[in-house]
Amino acid sequence: MSAPVIAIDAMGGDFGPHCIVPASLSCLVENPSLHLVLVGQKSLIEQLVAQHPGTDLARLKIVDAPEVIGMDERPAQALRGKPRSSMRVALEEVRDGNVKACVSAGNTGALMALARQVLKTLPGIDRPAMVTALPTQGDPCLLLDLGANVDCPADQLYQFAVMGVVAAESLGRHQPRVALLNVGTEEIKGNQQVKQAAALLQQASGINYRGFIEGDGLYRGEADVVVCDGFVGNILLKSSEGLAGMLVAKVEALFRRSLGARIVGAMALPLLRRLRSELNPAQYNGASFLGLQGIVVKSHGSAGADGFKAAIRRAAQDVEHDLPEQLRRRLGHYLKAIHPADGFDDVTAGGGPPSN
Repeated sequence: MSAPVIAIDAMGGDFGPHCIVPASLSCLVENPSLHLVLVGQKSLIEQLVAQHPGTDLARLKIVDAPEVIGMDERPAQALRGKPRSSMRVALEEVRDGNVKACVSAGNTGALMALARQVLKTLPGIDRPAMVTALPTQGDPCLLLDLGANVDCPADQLYQFAVMGVVAAESLGRHQPRVALLNVGTEEIKGNQQVKQAAALLQQASGINYRGFIEGDGLYRGEADVVVCDGFVGNILLKSSEGLAGMLVAKVEALFRRSLGARIVGAMALPLLRRLRSELNPAQYNGASFLGLQGIVVKSHGSAGADGFKAAIRRAAQDVEHDLPEQLRRRLGHYLKAIHPADGFDDVTAGGGPPSN
């Protein structure tokens, strides 16, 4: 397999290039096969790169993009008003085949709008969905959508489930368990969109649908793919990150309360470090936009260097598994269940679910 080449929107996020450029250069050191294209204000990026004299410049390219999309800008303004923004130019690098993926910590709404315009969605997909892995008592669970679509009809939730299944299978999950996030597990619970999506999933062949799941069931590891609209998903994600940080801080504070507690804390230090690492939101940073004709990964705008590096690693993983192609080949089998008149068939879509 050829080396992954990834475009980085160097101007996005809360901290901009002063965080993103060093994080990107650190990824180059950690991954000798990685190639990066830093997109943004060229003179500033060159100054930051020069502060890291050991950088392998043969694996680094800088593309000038003088305009920056603000974190509070409206997507429509980003679409029409800034044709040379770092975000758009990075996406165009993907579209033109110069790179395999794009990573941005910028404005989520603008990234979604520009990605749909520049890269287009796969046939049969109405809107892309953001997906990431959350830690559970078992293997990590894929949660989607995370905020790209705050209000979703049933057929979009079904599409999200299909894309989540393919993403989970690419990670080695056999017949991944799929569930809809709901306010209860009983069939009578939930709004109409969730109930209608459940009916579609119950009828779908090849999808291991397990019914409704509540938030506590997600963290017990009762499903491999959990589907919800972006309004709910974003709240769950941010609440989870806040809770993880609070728990670690509380435990550390307990071990500082007295001399005896500090002694016990010193003995438990390796376990505390492991807990902090496993619950650290930075290592799970990076949400893939599934359903596009190209790979786009969204980093938290507030992510530091470690978090942004995790987003780059996520993009490299998506390149390795070629998620858009896997989705394209598999969508026909699943989507004809809700769009039978659209002409999807197993031949043009590359076949149905895997036989294993």
